[in-house]
Amino acid sequence: MTATPIAMLDCGHEFAAAAFVIQWHSLGMFAPSFVTGHLISRLGLTRIMLTGAVLLLLCSLINLSGLATFNFWAANVALGVGWNFLFVGATTLLTRTYAGAEKGKVQAFNDFLVFGTVTLSSFASGAMLSGAGWIMVQIAVVPFVVVAGVAVLWWRNRDASGAAMLRPAEPL
Repeated sequence: MTATPIAMLDCGHEFAAAAFVIQWHSLGMFAPSFVTGHLISRLGLTRIMLTGAVLLLLCSLINLSGLATFNFWAANVALGVGWNFLFVGATTLLTRTYAGAEKGKVQAFNDFLVFGTVTLSSFASGAMLSGAGWIMVQIAVVPFVVVAGVAVLWWRNRDASGAAMLRPAEPL
């Protein structure tokens, strides 16, 4: 996301187009929050997280397929929704892994890791964009998304009790 406006301006798009894309990306990040919890309950945590990973891969594919405003827009909407599914899913998963007495420390440490990584990634994406180009920014993200997807699959399949914990709740 942070490299998108720079890439768009470098491609000759107007500032208004870059702002439009980022507005839709922000909407994609936060608007699904109204239903993501319900989707997790209905479809299961791992399905939502894997869908998020697929959307992040789709984002890179869309960005690699062209430099039109539509490409930037569609990719950033997919990125926003994918981020939402993974962030809400991971936060949901985190709440299932600690004792009540650990809550404050675990959530604080998680936030530190998440937002520290976001900060480093923002700087790295700008450096990579200026040094290696837009295509390399897209390619560089793929291994991280694949590792996240594999981790979700591992979590789902690690044992019967873990898998049962992540299935959708039975209807009442």
